[in-house]
Amino acid sequence: MKIIAGLGNPGREYAMTKHNVGFLMIDTLADHLGTTEWRDKFDALIAKTRIGTEPVLLVKPQTYMNDSGRAIAPIMHFYKLPAEDLIVAHDDMDIPAGVIRIRKKGSSGGHNGIKSILAHLGDEHFSRLRIGIGRPLPGWSVVNHVLAPFTTEDAPKIRAAIQSLIPAVECIVNDDIDKAMNLYNPKKKKKSRTQKTEAAALDQDTEEGRR
Repeated sequence: MKIIAGLGNPGREYAMTKHNVGFLMIDTLADHLGTTEWRDKFDALIAKTRIGTEPVLLVKPQTYMNDSGRAIAPIMHFYKLPAEDLIVAHDDMDIPAGVIRIRKKGSSGGHNGIKSILAHLGDEHFSRLRIGIGRPLPGWSVVNHVLAPFTTEDAPKIRAAIQSLIPAVECIVNDDIDKAMNLYNPKKKKKSRTQKTEAAALDQDTEEGRR
C-alpha cells in the first residue's frame, strides 16, 4: 500500500494559504478518485482508496505543519510500510509559483514539515511532490508569505500545477518514481548556440580580467 500525504495546517483560516497546497493536492486527488469517506485517526484525516488496482491511503495530518511527522510516522508503523511507500506533497519556496518538482529522496531543503517527517521516520527515502509557491515579496517574512493566500495571478498556476501532478501520482503508484520523474519533471532547456557563444565570451572576459 502507498501512503500519499499532503502537508498543511488544519482550520478554515489556513485553508487557502500557500502553506496548504499539500492539502489542496490531496483534496484534488480524492475528487479525481471519487473518494469521499474520511476518518479522523492517527492525528490525521485519512481515506482509503485505490489507484488502479493498488490500495492507497490519503492522509492530511492535523498536527500543524511543523509537527507533520507525529501523524505520518505512526501510520507508516501501523501498516508496517517502508519509507519508499510514502509520497508527500508540500509547498516549496525555492521553486517559482506553479512549477512542480518530483523528488525521490533527500534532505528537508529547509521545509519544517519535511524536517518533522525525517525526524520521526529516521529515513529520507520517501518521494516528494514539491509545488512551487515562489519567494516572499520584498519586506515580507517567510511566515507572512506562506500563510498568505495566492495572488490572483498565481492562483490559476497553482491549480494547473496540482492537476498536472495527478497523472504523476498515478505513475508513481502504478509504475515507479523514476519513471514519474522522467515523464513529469520540467525538462531543462538547452542553451542555444547564441547563448553558449555569449557565455563563452563572458567566461573569457572574466578570465582576462583576472590576469
